[in-house]
Amino acid sequence: MKTSFYTFRRRAVLALGILGLMGVGSCSESYLNVTPQGQPQSEQFFTNQEQALQGVNAIYGKLRDWNLIAFNWLAVTTLTSDDAEKGSVAGDAAFLDDYTFFRMTATTGPAEGYWAGQFQGINLCNQVITKVPSIDMDGTLKNRLVAEAQFVRAYHYFNLVRAFGGVPLHTKPAETPDELNPVRASQDEVYTFIVSDLTAAAAVLPQAYSASDVGRATKGAALSLLAKVKLYQKQWADVVTLTDQVQGLGYSLAPDFYQMFRVAGENGPESIFEVQTQTLVGNCDASNSQWAEVQGPRPQFGWGFFNPTADLENAFEPGDKRKIGTILARGTLTPSGDSVTAKSPNPRYNMKAYVPNSVTKACSYGRDQNIRILRLGDVLLMNAEAANELGQTAKALASVNRIRVRAGLAPLASTLSQEALRQAIYKERRLELALENGDRFFDLVRQGRAATVLASKGFKAGKNELMPIPQSQITLSGGRLTQNPGY
Repeated sequence: MKTSFYTFRRRAVLALGILGLMGVGSCSESYLNVTPQGQPQSEQFFTNQEQALQGVNAIYGKLRDWNLIAFNWLAVTTLTSDDAEKGSVAGDAAFLDDYTFFRMTATTGPAEGYWAGQFQGINLCNQVITKVPSIDMDGTLKNRLVAEAQFVRAYHYFNLVRAFGGVPLHTKPAETPDELNPVRASQDEVYTFIVSDLTAAAAVLPQAYSASDVGRATKGAALSLLAKVKLYQKQWADVVTLTDQVQGLGYSLAPDFYQMFRVAGENGPESIFEVQTQTLVGNCDASNSQWAEVQGPRPQFGWGFFNPTADLENAFEPGDKRKIGTILARGTLTPSGDSVTAKSPNPRYNMKAYVPNSVTKACSYGRDQNIRILRLGDVLLMNAEAANELGQTAKALASVNRIRVRAGLAPLASTLSQEALRQAIYKERRLELALENGDRFFDLVRQGRAATVLASKGFKAGKNELMPIPQSQITLSGGRLTQNPGY
């Protein structure tokens, strides 16, 4: 329940205000040339155990940043897929359609915000990873905090490498001009760095925490993200091994798909990693998560953007329980008892972002809605996909059919060919994770299907697999950063 981990959430929210402007270990000067006002410099910080904890809490607090969960993140990861369209009303934030129809350029805003937010998060992680080891404090806690920072740094770099390909590698706070402004590492080099961070983190992180620290990165989170990284590298045997390990850590499928995404379902038995959110009455500036607000049905619940497409709605089989947990239709009564007006401008909204009226709006709508990043359903589908690629049909069927049975559907037949099973697993992955963690576009790219599935949206093979490097960053780098092909 919410109250059982309130302490960690509150500390994560407040710590970001302490550390958000410290350090210079990021990608360029565009978001670093502000002198902190009334904040401690990093050289004066990280001197004791409490400050080490505050530093790590700030890392988690950053994950709720606008650039990382709202317009910029959703534009890059979700509008580019076949699952979502802009929504709202004609003319409102029309620039978002540049991502819907692959008209984005090197000067289109969302990619720049996405880039900046990830590197700001990396900067916070680097401060912890380099400064906490020298603090005189409990050794076990010290090692754990560094591992938590390694996990989050790997998560940021995974977001970057999928969106942009090779990016600059910042492994510590910059001390020289060359460290502040490195050239792009190759895509393979970035993946190698991510694997190193996650392997180190998984060796240290605990399997679980006490109630006051629920929401921190665990061994299961590090192993699950590592499995996903291996999935993108097509290292199938590693994916099977890692996802088998995760399944042995005590996670279980939530019995009710719809309820899993309500506030009461946060950090449930299926949850592996969620971005933690919290309304802090009297401190609404710190209650800054707008993931749910920007997607809620307009005008009752939010801004009405990033809506399910008719294609996604039609992809669900009759009787699939995931549909009511994914598609919120106007003019209907939600299972939680809220009536959505038939006058809403859009026919469909994201049910996973819906927060019932009974939840506080003291700091505006949806501030208490966690963002689900990793869960067992995702792990099972990774396991199924990798097992099928290895020809382990029975294992693949066992994993994917756990997902289908939970959805109220008949198991897939054992007579399916490898190709037919591959396509069936791709479909289950789409329906299970739709509008949730930003994977769909990147899945289509890694599966080699983006040019076909997204052709009607204007996707161009050889170009749109990657986002443009923001022109402002290329300019600030003095040309050391190079642009992706086609932009």
